[in-house]
Amino acid sequence: MTTAKIKKVLIALDYDETSQKVAEQGFAMAKAMNAQTILFHVISEQPVYYSTYTSMRELRVDIMGDLEKSIRAFLEKVKKHFGDDSIKTMLEFGEIAPTILTVSKELGVDAIVMGSHSRKWLEDIIMGSEAKAVLNKTTIPLFIVPTKQTK
Repeated sequence: MTTAKIKKVLIALDYDETSQKVAEQGFAMAKAMNAQTILFHVISEQPVYYSTYTSMRELRVDIMGDLEKSIRAFLEKVKKHFGDDSIKTMLEFGEIAPTILTVSKELGVDAIVMGSHSRKWLEDIIMGSEAKAVLNKTTIPLFIVPTKQTK
């Protein structure tokens, strides 16, 4: 029996204080396997109600532009924390789970690492779980890092 070698690890991060834990676990795994690390974030646009006022459209663009700059800076900060210039950072816009799945296939990653916030069951039913959605549709090994904070 041959063992599949993991050469590329995609670490899907949200913009949350728990992302550091997910990034550290994913990077440690990639480093142990001598695999390329890709730090990845998806900006998911929430439904926006448009106004007939031009200024409202401009405001929305400014907010998304600022968010994109902030996320890019965040990914670079995480990369710098690890001190490894070979780490690739990526940012995409779209629905979170489908975008993670699409980008993972396009890049030919061998493993996906992401966190799970362990929300309450009612929140999970109403909002859904991105980790669960990726798990249900992926053919790529998925490593889920629990990020529930202990009290």
